[in-house]
Amino acid sequence: MSVENFNHLAAFVAVAQERSFTRSAAKLGLSQSALSQTIRSLEERVGLRLLTRTTRSVALTEAGQRLFNTLAPRFEDITQELASLSDLRDTPAGTIRINAGEHPAISLLQPALKRIIPQNPDLRVEIIVDYGLTDIVAEGYDAGVRLGDQVAKDMIAVRIGPDLRMAVVGSPDYFSSHSIPQSPQDLTAHNCIGIRLPTYGGIFPWDLERDGHEINVRIEGQLVFNNIALRLNSALEGLGLAYLPEDQVIGHINEGRLIRVLEDWCPPFAGYHLYYPSRRHASPAFSLLLETLRYRR
Repeated sequence: MSVENFNHLAAFVAVAQERSFTRSAAKLGLSQSALSQTIRSLEERVGLRLLTRTTRSVALTEAGQRLFNTLAPRFEDITQELASLSDLRDTPAGTIRINAGEHPAISLLQPALKRIIPQNPDLRVEIIVDYGLTDIVAEGYDAGVRLGDQVAKDMIAVRIGPDLRMAVVGSPDYFSSHSIPQSPQDLTAHNCIGIRLPTYGGIFPWDLERDGHEINVRIEGQLVFNNIALRLNSALEGLGLAYLPEDQVIGHINEGRLIRVLEDWCPPFAGYHLYYPSRRHASPAFSLLLETLRYRR
């Protein structure tokens, strides 16, 4: 196969995976017009339309799906084999791509980077914060970070953090004009700061539990966010009650900037795991990151 033919097939696989000419062009380092011409050339060569394009989406035709099903595993094998060549080096090198939620990225991954990046100049780590349950294999990630009960059964999972707790908090200023909630039901009378996650669709309920009794409180309020910083800052500014990871608010609680309520309704739960495909090659770079993150009680 000529280099030109191989490049055309690689471009097609990229578009089929991304379902977007814009993202694929950025990924391949090409202009959108050059990528479009490459796909047209491939379609002319095979004599079939492989992609259906509109102004908003890209979809595979039947022929395109068949070609993609054949090519994708082979390109993945080539990628894995190239990655395995880093074993021949004496020091960890190459790029590791990790998909993670915001909280583990802040609380676990970032501290680990401080311990390994300065000593390994040939190592590059890319962390993409994503609240969705992304298919890390299909999206080209080396690993993902999720809570233990969210990891697919066909993945290898390694615990990288302790048990977690959530906390319901509000500022002294907020409680100067609002009563302290004594039970989860009392939250319905409060201005609660909502969480919207793509995997849930609507406003995420606050999961509270005590003595085995679980309550999913469907809170209401004037504010809804999808990240930690905005929820925390809004609580500190007295704009409502927030439901946040304990480690993100404990300093503010100890310093009196936040008041914790319903603490007995927030029991510990299993912490985060790094997960990756069972057939992933354990390169020196990946092994270094894994051992740095591995949770040791």
